[in-house]
Amino acid sequence: MRVGVLTGGGDVPGLNASIKAVVTRVAAEGHSAIGLRRGWAGLLDCNPDDPATVAACTMVLDPASVRTIDRSGGTVLHSSRTNPARVKTAEVPAFLANQIDGDGPHDLTKHCLSVLERLSIDALVPIGGDDTLSFALRLSDEGFPVVAIPKTMDNDVHGTDYCIGFSTAVTRTINFIHQLRTSAGSHERLAVVEVFGRYSGETSLVSAYLSGVDRAVISEVPFDIDRLTSLLMADKAANPSGYAMMTISEGATVVGGEMALRGDADAYGHRKLGGIGELTGELLRERTGEGIIVQHLGYLMRSGNPDSLDLMVAVNYGVMAADLLLEGSAGRLVALRMGNYVNVPISVTRQGVKRVDVDALYDVSAYRPKIRHVDGKPMFLY
Repeated sequence: MRVGVLTGGGDVPGLNASIKAVVTRVAAEGHSAIGLRRGWAGLLDCNPDDPATVAACTMVLDPASVRTIDRSGGTVLHSSRTNPARVKTAEVPAFLANQIDGDGPHDLTKHCLSVLERLSIDALVPIGGDDTLSFALRLSDEGFPVVAIPKTMDNDVHGTDYCIGFSTAVTRTINFIHQLRTSAGSHERLAVVEVFGRYSGETSLVSAYLSGVDRAVISEVPFDIDRLTSLLMADKAANPSGYAMMTISEGATVVGGEMALRGDADAYGHRKLGGIGELTGELLRERTGEGIIVQHLGYLMRSGNPDSLDLMVAVNYGVMAADLLLEGSAGRLVALRMGNYVNVPISVTRQGVKRVDVDALYDVSAYRPKIRHVDGKPMFLY
């Protein structure tokens, strides 16, 4: 058996460890692996009749080539947000120009299946979030063997309590928040910390819960800026150091407003997010006259090495994915549920993104975590 491995979407710490685990496991049983570079673009841009594109779109993966990759973050396979089922006309490879018709977007799934056959790839292990896994589901629906690994700092893939990258993102956020306290306290300011989270506010919620910031705004609940201002000013007045801090998801919205978006939509229909922290800071400044610190953590949350939890989960997910393929299973998603490693049908991802259980975990009037009882809850409270 020859197993293809790819990573799609934004990078997170732990990807290399997961790649290594898949490769070493299948190799130990006498099988081989091949890397597809730049996510699904590795299939879309590959012309099996052109050795140059094959070399550009694939990567040798064997125990020797992956021996040390788990010691660093990112992904040696590189990544993209390509969706072969929705390709803009301008992004269709030249050698496929005769296969498209109309203005697009174009569905080039058939070409991807042909590439998999021509490269003698028998099964795929895609590592990605909801968007990347949506095309993995499409290939599975077409009958191609797929076992997927969930990764995203937002921790919002349905079917699993945990996605690779989440723990490191939260750990980094907590560390940066505590470092930022010295400046916020020195200048007696209001500090707004913007974190990742398009539709799920779990990163903002959990980071706020663990770091003890005053308020947390999440993607699921539009916020009233006047109420938030009043709460933060009360927090500042009650703090002997004379400052207040809050976290906010990048996908959060003011009541009656919209997401802060910029640029053109990608192949999955998403425009870039970013700016709600700045907007919130400006609105707070207008209402209070206070000094404001706005810190957008952005790529600092996803760069560098994984923490020990992400490393453990990444390795175990990789081993699980390989074992499922070795035993002949396909159409599965490896997962953690209630603290246990399991596998579930990949079709569960058809439900879209997972979101914060607002009723159970969030105080919508106080804009802060509402976590009263943890008996019987899984480690990440879902």
